[in-house]
Amino acid sequence: MSEAPVPPAPLRGDLTQGPLLRTLMLFALPQLVGNVLQSLNGSINAIWVGQLLGDKALAATANANIIMFLLFALVFGFGMAATVKIGQAWGRKDVPGARRALGTALGLTGAIALVTTAGGMVLAPQLLDLLATPGDARGEALAYLRVVFIANPVATLTTMIAMGLRGAGDAATPLRFLILTVVLDVILNPLLILGFGPVPPLGIAGSAWATVIASTVGLIGLLAWIYAKDLPLRLRGSELRWLKPHRAELGFILAKGLPMGAQMLVISGAGVIMIGLVNREGIVMAAAYGALLQVWNYIGMPAMAIGGAVSAMVAQHIGAAREERVDAIGWAGSVANLAMTGALIAVLLQFDRPVLELFLGSASAAVPAALHIQDLAIWTYLPFGVTIVLFGTLRAYGVIYAQLAVLLVSMYAVRLGAYWLLYPHLGADALWYSLVISSILSMLLTLAIYFLAPWRKRMLARIAG
Repeated sequence: MSEAPVPPAPLRGDLTQGPLLRTLMLFALPQLVGNVLQSLNGSINAIWVGQLLGDKALAATANANIIMFLLFALVFGFGMAATVKIGQAWGRKDVPGARRALGTALGLTGAIALVTTAGGMVLAPQLLDLLATPGDARGEALAYLRVVFIANPVATLTTMIAMGLRGAGDAATPLRFLILTVVLDVILNPLLILGFGPVPPLGIAGSAWATVIASTVGLIGLLAWIYAKDLPLRLRGSELRWLKPHRAELGFILAKGLPMGAQMLVISGAGVIMIGLVNREGIVMAAAYGALLQVWNYIGMPAMAIGGAVSAMVAQHIGAAREERVDAIGWAGSVANLAMTGALIAVLLQFDRPVLELFLGSASAAVPAALHIQDLAIWTYLPFGVTIVLFGTLRAYGVIYAQLAVLLVSMYAVRLGAYWLLYPHLGADALWYSLVISSILSMLLTLAIYFLAPWRKRMLARIAG
């Protein structure tokens, strides 16, 4: 009588075991804390810039940062594809497969980051012109942008490693070194802006240099920890050859990552257009919107964290052939996001004036403008958060182009169409109403894809079989 095969031992970071909601939230929590820390880092640095250098410098950093996000979007798409690949391998308990996927992602995105950094430093003036950066802020935006480009390769590699670790169910390790990076950046910002000891005042470029230094130290610390603790995804010895993209892994990451990156480009491109339209309303509106972007980053954090957690968790369930829990994961994430995002909005609306005055100063004419914008547009985060969470499930199944279509229709056709139709009647308020309208439509289209697209029939057939 033959013995029954012994199932493989559970891997650390296995997200297919235990109570569903508890597992999802415990995994999402470090990502949420990390997202909050990143936003807090940007917000504190914006406070330093706004208070020490004024509204023009704050508007300059807002214009420069949207360019950095635009350039980072494509490699982030490859990282999301790698997370899915690593998650599916982890669900199958295939550690070498997970390492190959990470190595390919690092080799590919590292090369892309070097090229975009070199090109961006040369073309920085033209990029700012495309944004219609106000003349008063253009010089400072250029000084900031050219320095912060140096951090791009470091930030890219750090992000790829962090996303790979999350695909393997480890959200705690990236958080440790994000904390280190944020603390260093916050401390160095005022020191380098104003100068200290033998270091002369660097102005707005000092804020950018603080980011470069902090990011570099964080990456070095993360790599040292991974190898000191011999974490499962480390590449050692002959495995280092996997940094040269593996053909099979590269095919998956390119096929899925390009449209995922295109989604990020669509989102960031819509942000570029929004910045340009706001800039045309004058420096007061530009400064108000720049401050609001800092505040609104926090409102979007639950959706980003939960959506990322849903994607990794569903990918592991696919690899483990436990797809019967997929719907429950998506709906648990959506409800949790609505509760958390709604609570954040309620708290913010009680304290919005003092929060905005941190960035703009109590006497700034941009404060009343920002308060008005917030009252109209903050609600966009509730329906769009549901979209982001459900995108996490669809992404794990490779349903990418439908998501891209949702974003193109809602953020371009609908948002810009609503803006042009409403502007003659509402003026600048047409910008904020168009955000809400496009967000609601994106949620409705995503729900239709979730329930009606062919991927769902295939999933249900596998469950039934």
